[in-house]
Amino acid sequence: MPSLRHALLATVIPRLRKAGDLDSEPAERARVEADHRTLDRSLPTRSTPGFAKRWEVEVADIGFPCHVLTPRLRHVHRTLYYVHGGAFMAPIDAVHVRYATRLADAIGARVVMPDYPLAPEHTWADSHDALVADAARWADEEGGIVLAGDSAGGGLALAMALSMRDRGLTPATHLVMHAPWADLTTSTPETREVDAVDPWLFYSKLEAYALWWAGSEADLGRPEVSPALADLAGLPKALMLHGTRDLLNPGCRLLARRAAEAGWDLTSIEERDLIHVYGILPLIPEARRAFTQVVDFLR
Repeated sequence: MPSLRHALLATVIPRLRKAGDLDSEPAERARVEADHRTLDRSLPTRSTPGFAKRWEVEVADIGFPCHVLTPRLRHVHRTLYYVHGGAFMAPIDAVHVRYATRLADAIGARVVMPDYPLAPEHTWADSHDALVADAARWADEEGGIVLAGDSAGGGLALAMALSMRDRGLTPATHLVMHAPWADLTTSTPETREVDAVDPWLFYSKLEAYALWWAGSEADLGRPEVSPALADLAGLPKALMLHGTRDLLNPGCRLLARRAAEAGWDLTSIEERDLIHVYGILPLIPEARRAFTQVVDFLR
């Protein structure tokens, strides 16, 4: 049974994020584009205690900004390459920075966090090759990386792992995905059923955001866009965490089934009645349990 804190967060987050059904695609596009024109793309570190004292930040140019966070007080030889979520149309959030730095602390790693171009102004094609090349460069230097992400970022991390495999590049050693959005075709019929119980995500909006990111209906099924539908053999050892009150949960189940069929070593942890990306959310015991599961997986 979910904790009281989880129940409270499930009520508060949709209000804070102004969650709701799509009124019209043109209006939503105009709203998001207007937000992007005034967007502060600096790294949001306000929620990470002692960030300035503990982390040195460099911004690399890989065709777009990529934040490299290195611990000031320890020498590391491991990289956590973290791809943020946000339906491909929202920037890096303070929650992402807090989670990624905490995880990097626990496993003795630096953090690399790309600030990839956002939809609807951009599609997957504007960032995919650069992300793959950058992740492979870090993997070359260290004999592998931890590739991780949440929601859209989890799906993007999986798509990157596929391309690294297909191009014969140095692979990640581990892949961690929190409720990955890995099937943008929403081919699983159960998705519409979960729409009724998810307090945060809405099917109508995800349909629009998926098309923005793909660029066209014809590209929705591409492996770079919907990696759950690709050949999954030969991928890095992976961990996926997802809850049943999540619109993306049917897609996560599909990914787990297809992984088993392909012989891919994917551990899927499904938590009953938990919401989207519960594992990276603050202040809830369910996230603390998930954090321990991730750290144990990476050690």
